[in-house]
Amino acid sequence: MSEAEFNLLLDAVRDVMVLEDLAPAPEEEFVPRSWSFDATFRTTPKAANDNEGAWPLLPFPDGWYAAC
Repeated sequence: MSEAEFNLLLDAVRDVMVLEDLAPAPEEEFVPRSWSFDATFRTTPKAANDNEGAWPLLPFPDGWYAAC
């Protein structure tokens, strides 16, 4: 798919969203989900993998490289 075709696809999706009232809901109608952060506890949620210690550095096997 070329960039021009992709842009046409984005335009078509945007037009359908506006014409069929599928645009994002206003913030005042936002209903928090049950799993969202509860402000009554006043603490930050703890990560599921937080085992109170730094993880050891695992070196790559010979011949393996990483790039960012």
